[in-house]
Amino acid sequence: MIEILQSMVPTVLFFSAPLILTALGGVFSERSGVINIGLEGLMVIGAFVGIVFNLTFADVFGNVTPWISIIVATVVGALFSLIHAVASISFRADQTVSGVAINMLALGVGVYLTKVWYDKGQTDMVSEPFFSTNIPVMSKIPVIGPIFFEGVYITSYIAIILAFVAWYVLYKTAFGLRLRAVGEHPMAADTNGINVSKMRYIAVILSGALGGLGGSIFALTVVSNFSQSTIVGQGFMALAAVIFGKWHPLGAMGAALFFGFAQSLSIVSSGIPILQDIPNVILLIAPYLLTILALAGFIGRADAPKANGVPYIKGSR
Repeated sequence: MIEILQSMVPTVLFFSAPLILTALGGVFSERSGVINIGLEGLMVIGAFVGIVFNLTFADVFGNVTPWISIIVATVVGALFSLIHAVASISFRADQTVSGVAINMLALGVGVYLTKVWYDKGQTDMVSEPFFSTNIPVMSKIPVIGPIFFEGVYITSYIAIILAFVAWYVLYKTAFGLRLRAVGEHPMAADTNGINVSKMRYIAVILSGALGGLGGSIFALTVVSNFSQSTIVGQGFMALAAVIFGKWHPLGAMGAALFFGFAQSLSIVSSGIPILQDIPNVILLIAPYLLTILALAGFIGRADAPKANGVPYIKGSR
């Protein structure tokens, strides 16, 4: 049993980290009242920027290249999300349509520039990806150490830590109170001197930053290159995690861990007797099937923020 957990837990954390980060971005955006269907596109642009920066500057920065790559991808993701923010907040466009446009634009830009710069449908493989490691001291703890802290990616624990940071920010700070207020009753928030548009802009930019971070970490841990099939549904899984987690940072993290577990099944199945006889194609579609089932019948009552998806016009209810 210990051996099974030792092979499964790091893999689950490995697949969950990008979903956790992107889902946290979705929580910030939707808590402010802006639906963000564009999480998939934000992951795509993050993956593209992370890989291209890594390939371009690996000789310059050496071992720290992946860390600088994800920082750059975070910044570009934040800037890219401004398209959605301007359309949905300033121009009061339909937020669902704007999010879908973000998804299409990100993939189009990424694939086009890949073709132009690399003269093929995908980039080269990066020479400086993230590697698994043993966490000093923690990996020496009996039983728990080998399961949770051996052969893991530092990025997995960064994602979990950021989930708790997001919870603290949303529920224990004045900023979080204002953010939740504009998502529940923007007119009341406006009456109390809160700048609704400014708060929503900040939330959508945070969403873009976390989506870009999630996409770049996925690219630099799971696939190590970029193509049109690098991000295939992970952004929608993250969106499902937001809903499954009932728009709560820790709930979204739990849902993302569940979907990460589903993604890991095809990898760890050979070492688990009960899964060995299941056709691999079933395990490959398991994440998407479980996402649908989770949203269809297992989350109970899930109430979105009351003003979610509703553009705010000053003086309106």
